[in-house]
Amino acid sequence: MIDVRGKWALVTGASRGIGALAAKCLAEQGCNLVLHSRSMEHSQKIADEIRTTGVEVHAAACELSDLHAVEEMLHTIDAWNVPIDIVLNNAGLQIAYRTDYYKTPAEDYTKSFLINTTAPMMICYHFLPKMIARGFGRIVNTTSGIRLEPEQAGYSASKAALDKVTVDLGSKLEGTDVIISLADPGWCRTDLGGPNAPNAPESAIPGVVVGAFVNDKVSGRLFCASDFAGMTLSDAVAKAEAEAENFRKIL
Repeated sequence: MIDVRGKWALVTGASRGIGALAAKCLAEQGCNLVLHSRSMEHSQKIADEIRTTGVEVHAAACELSDLHAVEEMLHTIDAWNVPIDIVLNNAGLQIAYRTDYYKTPAEDYTKSFLINTTAPMMICYHFLPKMIARGFGRIVNTTSGIRLEPEQAGYSASKAALDKVTVDLGSKLEGTDVIISLADPGWCRTDLGGPNAPNAPESAIPGVVVGAFVNDKVSGRLFCASDFAGMTLSDAVAKAEAEAENFRKIL
């Protein structure tokens, strides 16, 4: 398990739900944070809260469907001159539930892909070369275990695309200390998951942050939060690292 004290992490969608919980988990381990949401007001609120733990925090904001705004945010982070060692691409959008799924509009796909696939990958592409140059980095892209629901086609397709490009990119990083992985928080009672979801947001911790702490040079894995439910962070990371060799044999 790596020591993240003094390192810097970017967490998108950090103002509430699983993103806020993940940011707090990192802060508890001494990690400095750049916290993103759509609104600077919301980003600043969670930043002020986490700053009380003693870590350094910057607040950032942009609408992820606006790729120009994403680019501007990345340039702003660069200007702060903080080395982003860890990225948690947590932000996502479930655009609609289409009971009459044969009438799913094209916009469900275009907006879902912008927020759930394109923007996270633009963030990956921005920070990965810097991580490679420094010889260290961790990226965790949040995915979904949703299957067999054409009612949510835009969402599920965009997450499947994120899975694909994350695994493919991970193949280029295998054996290095720059690790990219996927995390599935499960169906949780968040603004995205809705009030009828079976799991509390807290159940996603530590599973959604395990990929930020592993120290085994294996990329392209999927960490399901349910596999680590009720575990301490150190035990969860130990479990993930113990299973790394079996994953490597599958590649």
